[in-house]
Amino acid sequence: MEHSGELGDVGRSETPVVEQKPTSGGFLAQMTSNPLFSAGFGLIGVGFGLTILRQGLNLGATALRRRLLVTLEIPSKDKSYLWFLQWMSQQTKKNARHLAVETSYKQHDNGSVSTTFSLVPGPGRHLFRWRGAWISVSRERDGKMMDLTTGSPFETITLTTLSSDRDVFTQLLNEAQKLALAKQEGKTVIYTSWGPEWRPFGMPRKRRLLDSVILDDGVSERIVRDVRDFIGNGKWYNERGIPYRRGYLLYGPPGSGKSSFIQALAGTLEYNICILNLSERGLTDDRLNHLLSNVPERSIMLLEDIDAAFQKRKASDEQGYQSMITFSGLLNALDGVASAEERIVFMTTNHAELLDQALVRPGRIDMKEYLGNATPSQIRRMFLRFYEGRTDLAELFVKKLRGKQVSTAALQGHFVYWKDKPEEAVENTHTLYE
Repeated sequence: MEHSGELGDVGRSETPVVEQKPTSGGFLAQMTSNPLFSAGFGLIGVGFGLTILRQGLNLGATALRRRLLVTLEIPSKDKSYLWFLQWMSQQTKKNARHLAVETSYKQHDNGSVSTTFSLVPGPGRHLFRWRGAWISVSRERDGKMMDLTTGSPFETITLTTLSSDRDVFTQLLNEAQKLALAKQEGKTVIYTSWGPEWRPFGMPRKRRLLDSVILDDGVSERIVRDVRDFIGNGKWYNERGIPYRRGYLLYGPPGSGKSSFIQALAGTLEYNICILNLSERGLTDDRLNHLLSNVPERSIMLLEDIDAAFQKRKASDEQGYQSMITFSGLLNALDGVASAEERIVFMTTNHAELLDQALVRPGRIDMKEYLGNATPSQIRRMFLRFYEGRTDLAELFVKKLRGKQVSTAALQGHFVYWKDKPEEAVENTHTLYE
């Protein structure tokens, strides 16, 4: 029995079981073997790699630009802005593809008008070579920001070149300034106020000769002598603690040559003129003080019809409207604590009797000159200026006008009308006073 039992155990066949332990790569292998997973993972990987590469390129390009390139910004409110545009128009006039037009006109004494058109680089990008350096120029307009004084959008010009050529910017601006000043050489620039700053009004005028404005005997000489003495004695004023400024009042009837003489005086002194209208809408005491304290160098400050501003102010006050500029504000701007030094102010009026004595006192108005209707001396000299050598007719012309009130402006108009016809000018003298 036992023997048979042993044989039974030996003869029983059993299949061995092998136990499989899970491996660490089993789950990853199954997931990667999934085609949907493989496709998504690949796309994510490629996208991530491209993003890193793009960021790296951008950072590298930025670093390279910072190291190799240099830029210069010129805003439209900077004085060099117009200088650069005019200069650049000379550099790119043959190759520029984006152009803008600047139109200017001038009205001559005879009433005719001449118009000029200047083509300057327009908004966009421009590339040119100057003195061996390549310069990229970008002119951009800000459509959201406007200059309220002119109604035009603010602009910025950006110049870019290699860092090694950065010195070319200084040379470029110096040349642009010289070109602008060369165009003004022999001319008088007329400035008017645009908001808180002075800007040229139209094209520079050809300097007017002093002897083209014929005043009564000795008047012109006295004013010129006094102005020259003031200009040449700044040290004398400073050593004595006297404010270095001078005020002049030219008064008399309309057409007596007040404004014309100031223009001729500025031309003789090689000065410019800043004209300020005290009746201008929106002019305040603060803005007046700022403008008079920031007059461009070598400029005469001109306040025309000084009496009219405050006559209009009184009229507006009677109607219930508050005037923007006050009389005390004008006085403080002329000689207050904050008033500017090295300043020449000319005022004109047709009615000196309407001016307040606080305005015409020394320190605000230091010299007064009356420019009246034409005197016999003025009539004679004006006739001979238009009809040189006709002394006989000049005396006859003076005789026919003796006792008549005729302005120098009316005389000039008469001579222009009878140009090259002195006999007819004498025969028709009666048209000047009838």
